[in-house]
Order: sequence, then C-alpha cells, then structure tokens
Amino acid sequence: MSERLSARDLIDLVLDEGSWSSWDTAPTRDGVGEAYAAELAAAAEKSGVDESVLTGEARMHGRRIAVLVGEFGFLAGSIGRAAADRIVTGIERATREGLPLVAAPVSGGTRMHEGTPAFVQMVRISAAVAAHRTAGLPYLVYLRHPTTGGVMASWGSLGHVTVAEPGALVGFLGPRVYEALYDRPFPEGVQTSENLYARGIIDAVLPPEEIKEILDRALSILMAAREGVAPVADPGQEDVPDVDAWDCVTRSRRPDRPGVRRLLRYAASDVVPLNGTGQGERDAGLLIALARFGEAPCVFLGQDRRGQTTDHPMGPEALREARRGMRLASELGLPLVTVIDTQGAALSADAENGGLAGEIARSLADLVTLDAPTLCLMLGEGNGGGALALLPADRVVAAQHAWLSPLPPEGASAIVHRDLDHAAEMARAQQVRAIDLHRRGVVDRIVTEKPDAADEPEEFCRRVGAVLEHELSALLASGPGSADERARRYV
Repeated sequence: MSERLSARDLIDLVLDEGSWSSWDTAPTRDGVGEAYAAELAAAAEKSGVDESVLTGEARMHGRRIAVLVGEFGFLAGSIGRAAADRIVTGIERATREGLPLVAAPVSGGTRMHEGTPAFVQMVRISAAVAAHRTAGLPYLVYLRHPTTGGVMASWGSLGHVTVAEPGALVGFLGPRVYEALYDRPFPEGVQTSENLYARGIIDAVLPPEEIKEILDRALSILMAAREGVAPVADPGQEDVPDVDAWDCVTRSRRPDRPGVRRLLRYAASDVVPLNGTGQGERDAGLLIALARFGEAPCVFLGQDRRGQTTDHPMGPEALREARRGMRLASELGLPLVTVIDTQGAALSADAENGGLAGEIARSLADLVTLDAPTLCLMLGEGNGGGALALLPADRVVAAQHAWLSPLPPEGASAIVHRDLDHAAEMARAQQVRAIDLHRRGVVDRIVTEKPDAADEPEEFCRRVGAVLEHELSALLASGPGSADERARRYV
C-alpha cells in the first residue's frame, strides 16, 4: 500500500494544473461542545483543511467537472452534519450546472462524535446522487484507502463507473468494530479492492497516477454528443450467398472465429471495460463496456465466446450484468449495443437456483421497453433463451453465418428424432440462419463473410464496425423506438 495522498495531493495529481476552484464555505459549528470543538480545531490544524470533504470544480484534460474529495487527515475522513451539508450542496450545484461529478471518498464512515444525526445524513447524500444520475449526468467514483461504513454505503457505492485504489480497505463494517463486537478478527482478503473487483462489485483497480486517463476516457464516451451527430455514410448491403444452414452452424463454431474482444479491438474507436453487476456477481461469458464506434457512443453488452466453456457456460449472472448495462443506457441516454454469440445458457441446478428463466424474461422485458436506442448484433452462435434475451432492439444486424435457434440443432434432433443424426436437417427446417431471419424481418441487414469471418478476422470486424457506426449515428438521430415497434418485427 503506497503512502496515502491528501485531498490536495490528489487534486494536484489528477486535475489540470491551476484549474481547481473551491465551492466550499466555512462550516457552521453551532451547538458544538467544548471537547468536540477542540478536536475539530486540532483536526483542521493537522490536515490543513476545515472539514473531511472538499468540493469544487476543475478541468480534467480541459473538460469542466465537479469534484468531491475526502480528506482522511480530518478525523479519519468521517462524515458529520457539516460535511454532509457540503457534500449535498456540491452535488446539487453539479446537477444544476449540468456537470459530470467525480468523487474520491476516503473515510472511516459516520462521525461518532455526532451519532445518529450524522448517521442519517446518508439519506440526504444518496438522494442528491440519485437526482444527479436522474438528470442523465455521469457520476464516477474512485475509492481510496480506507472507504468504509456510511460513506461506502452511500456516495461510495452509487457510481456509474467505480474504480478503487490497489490494496485499499473497502467495505461496510470496519474490521476493528467487528473484532470488538465478535471477539475475533474479520476474515482476511474480503474487504479489499481486489476482492471487490473479483466479485463484480467495482470496475477496476488502479493506482492514483493512472485514474486521470481512465476517468477522462469514460467521460469522453459518457459526455459525447447525443444530438447533432453527423450522419455516417451507409456502407451498403452486399449480396449474401445462400449458404446451407448446417454450414453456417459449423462455421459459427470455429474456435478461431472472431468474437467480441476482437470486434472491439479492430472496430471500436474507444473502449472502457466495466465489470460485473456492481452487486456482487460477474460472469466471464459477458463483456460489458462503454465504447465508441467512430464518434457514436454506446453501452456495449457482448456475449464473450472466450469466457464461455463447457465447465462454465453463461449463467444467470451474465444476464443480471447485462441488465446493469441496460440501466446505464437508460440513465445516461446512451444507445445500447447487444451482441449475441453463445453456445447457450447454463443448463444446471445452479442456473435454476439462480433464477435463469426469470432473468431471461426480465432481460426481454427490459430491452423491449428500454427508453434508449437499441442495436443488436448477431455475431455467431445463437442458442436458446440465453441468446434471445439480448435480441429485441430497434435495429438488428447479423453476420452472414450467425444463427438463432431455440436449441442447438443437435438438441432439436434429440427431441424430434430421438437421436443426434438429424441435426443438419433440423437446422434447415427451423429457419435458423441470418438470411432466413432477414426474409422474415427479424434481421435488418447482414454483414458478409468472405468466405468466413475466421479467415479474415480483422477485415470482417472492420466491416461490422462500419455498419455499427452507421446504425448508431442513425439511432442517435431517430431516438428509441416504442415497445410496440420493437415487438412488431416478430409477428
């Protein structure tokens, strides 16, 4: 663990030189007892600041932002009424002025000197953050060592994007309190940045000197123009060969076929990976990110063929992670891009216990009614309800050899013929191909493979990227469709 930076050190490190402008006024100390007043005075002298939080505005890479920074040197960064007033006032000003908000808490939690009147300030602070988010403004959080108690349980846990300092103590219950109450130490390795990342609670673990870059990249996407975006020329629709259905299925299963990671590498102009649900779950079968294709920003949800294995197929956690992305798109007014490429959702007791069927239903309902523009890309395999859960969209694009089926063709053969020998026949009969779905109006356009995406991965991904850029720019101009319009294509 590196030496803890003061609030002013962090301001100097992350924000543009000379751009900091404080919003703070001297805190009111009415009714403060003599002993507590002496502690406050000593804390101010020790830390060089007048409260445990500083608020203000600054520029980061030239972009104007609002900032909340905790100061641990002032009574362990604890939050009393005066600090809460300062935080709420700062958040409300950021909301009024339409500014993105960057918070860097460091705190032991509620100020015990003030007790319950300080404790209940979590409500006001959370309400102010919620109003800022409801206004469609980004809220980014950098958790520092330590961030615990009421701070972690309010403004520390409400970020659209949340990053933490390496090795930081981050959690709800302070370990000293736990040991005092239960006469045993808190288990090691739980309340750490790294564990929270592994559990899908935070998005990244980065040292202070690296956060300026990631915050700026995230804001470049989150604050990108939604209106007045220049239209992107239509790359056109090439003739699509009528390839046999079984041939499409076998080609889509090639292990060297490009998936979402190569698509982003070759086609996206910027990517900021996110991680997990933010609520203690993650699934390697889904990739969630903020991204741009050309100048068009989006929230990106891609089923990741590399993360799905026989031992670890895509589970209900992946769909809960996807629904986090849907909420982000709705709050921030960003288009949502979903990518279908899955061997199928997990068929297991764990998946059933985890509510897989309900997650598929909720994903379908959320996508059909989402108040943000939506674009689905069928990239490869499309097995079962786990694939269908990401299909509903304003526009649907498909790779030439992509397909969608209620079961893998082998499974359909087992049901109808009680063997696996009729898989190819079932694939043909069930109209699974992108070209079949295009004829039925489910798919809007097809991206050709020449002759197979696996044989030309970079060129294929760039063709897909050009189509996504064109479609996203059009969706930004048209806005989201209605639930009726989205459902009508399946009639």
